Amino acid sequence: MNPGDRIRVERANRTYEGVLLPSTTDENLVVKLESGYNVGVTREEATVDVLEADTYDVESAQDAEGESAIEFDDDLPTISLISTGGTIASTVDYRTGAVTAQFDAEDVLRAVPDLAGRANYRGRVVANILSENMTPDVWQDLARAVHEEIEAGADGVVVMHGTDTMQFTAAALAFILDTPVPVVFTGSQRSADRPSSDNVMNAVCAVEAAKSDCAEVTVCMHADEADECCALHRGTRVRKNHTSRRDAFETVGSEPLGEVDYENCESHETEAVTLRREYAERGETDLALHDALETDVSLVKFTPGTDPEMLEAAAESAPGVVIEGTGLGHVNTDWIDTVTDVVDAGTTVVMTSQCLEGRVCDRVYDTGRDLLDAGVIEGEDMLPGTAKVKLMWALGNADDPAGAMRDPLAGEIQTQSRPWT
Repeated sequence: MNPGDRIRVERANRTYEGVLLPSTTDENLVVKLESGYNVGVTREEATVDVLEADTYDVESAQDAEGESAIEFDDDLPTISLISTGGTIASTVDYRTGAVTAQFDAEDVLRAVPDLAGRANYRGRVVANILSENMTPDVWQDLARAVHEEIEAGADGVVVMHGTDTMQFTAAALAFILDTPVPVVFTGSQRSADRPSSDNVMNAVCAVEAAKSDCAEVTVCMHADEADECCALHRGTRVRKNHTSRRDAFETVGSEPLGEVDYENCESHETEAVTLRREYAERGETDLALHDALETDVSLVKFTPGTDPEMLEAAAESAPGVVIEGTGLGHVNTDWIDTVTDVVDAGTTVVMTSQCLEGRVCDRVYDTGRDLLDAGVIEGEDMLPGTAKVKLMWALGNADDPAGAMRDPLAGEIQTQSRPWT
């Protein structure tokens, strides 16, 4: 039997029928079932019958190495696809059953034929990691790569990224880059071998967003559980709020900048991107790169009973600390002396709130006023993770880091906090 044969596999009173796929080892059989799922079976434990030979052209499906079905068209914009890894560019390791990041940007183009005819593409790999392995130095490499692609004439950039830490990388690029074209992050909550995968829709919608007029760093992911549209979130206001839902990402404290209608993407006849809020327009900003980062910045979460020594330890060698306080931005009174000592020692301390909505205001209660007297900077309505990334950037680039933390630079601070439904 050969890859492409339709086979029946019997093992431990279970029977599977489907197409035999290539396997990473000779010890395993990999079968694509009618449902679209793949199953791996140990060869020694299985009885196999070939039902029909060569029903599936595996080489054609995978495409020849180095080939691309996407041809250059002078009438189309050029979109750079930059891969960092993650589920959108992943496959299954059938030895372990784990999803691993293996595909480069060219593989994604071959895997998503719906991208054809939408743009001319340039593919580039900055990293091939799962997003939990993302680090600030990769943020810098990525920002430099995006800068180079735009400098070389890209009309938009799509960054393929794992979803778990996408919000941090998007925030980092929003501060590091001044961009005259859209820079759109996208990913996938479910890998391509699953029938419920969101990789195709997210990739297509991200490309359409990269062709739009919104020249900001954004995140483009499913807007709801249906396959109807993707939301376009500002990179400094977005948060992953669910572990596994396809619509895991939400704009906190506001509404998304807009949405990308997937049906309109498919038709090619109607504008797919609708922008509903104020945004930076294409071409209004000169391209610039400010990629210095102070990586020794800590995010400390206060909860009842947390020892102030935790703050002291975090600030021992760090020039910056973000505190995720309660409510309006509070810690207990036992922390005040430690906060004062830390600030007096030269550490920049920024207060944020662990509440998902609203802003810090340390002028209401005595504890807050004591924190202000100690020199703590109010983080307004910045998300704690965004505040950490911004402080890393401010300490690396700004002459007055404290002043930079108070000023809205990339939509991370809103002038008003409003209730959103």
